[in-house]
Amino acid sequence: MADSSPPPGIDTTIPQPARFWDYMLGGRDNYPIDQEVGRQVLAIFPDLLDAARADRGFLVRVVRYLVKDAGIRQLLDIGTGLPTANNTHQVAQANAPECRIVYVDNDPMVLVHARALLTSTPEGKTDYLHADVRDPELILDGAANTLDFTQPVALMLLGIMNYILDNAEAHSIVKQLVDALPSGSYLAMSHPTAEVHAEAIKTSIAQYNASGAPPIRTRSREELVQFFDGLDLLEPGVVSCSFWRPDPTDIGVITEVTQYGGLARKT
Repeated sequence: MADSSPPPGIDTTIPQPARFWDYMLGGRDNYPIDQEVGRQVLAIFPDLLDAARADRGFLVRVVRYLVKDAGIRQLLDIGTGLPTANNTHQVAQANAPECRIVYVDNDPMVLVHARALLTSTPEGKTDYLHADVRDPELILDGAANTLDFTQPVALMLLGIMNYILDNAEAHSIVKQLVDALPSGSYLAMSHPTAEVHAEAIKTSIAQYNASGAPPIRTRSREELVQFFDGLDLLEPGVVSCSFWRPDPTDIGVITEVTQYGGLARKT
């Protein structure tokens, strides 16, 4: 990808979140600027790779739980990122082919690759909205073309609210989205924290933010728990993504990572 001309509208002079995390996950849809910043960040904090993988593992286990155990058949995934292995629709439709998924992202690079997110089963459906999480009304209106908001929906906000730096704005966004969901719906969130490997994560985030990429912030466990106010937080609560219901087949010692995650139900 680095040697080919970028599609129209793609800025390769500034690192972008989706491409940065694609690099972290070993993908190929990134450019030299993303790779350079990735190497700089990893030089400061090599364990960030573990957090990226743990966040992806959290997505897989959460979606599997939602579909197999909770009976969810509709998912709204905001902050999708670039297609990789085990995308939300693949995990969901592998367990229930009739699942309907709407992906949302504001990165033009994700839009270019959205076709890979639209490979639905015949029984289900996938759709993609090019929109920003800061515009919940637009997202909800667009998602209603695919999802039935009279039936439960799983709202996925994985690694996205860390781009909303202001707490009041972040809580307003989440509340507006959750308020639009009927009883029986779920909210899944993951978010970076400085409560694990504090100095390394603070230094690496400062390096990332200085690169010109959209800035991010960390939040504490207590701050993340507050996003679930009024919902029934499922066990084990807000924990390191690696500790959220790990698979019995996982091998080796599970270690805490700089990414918290949680899942809650709307009653």
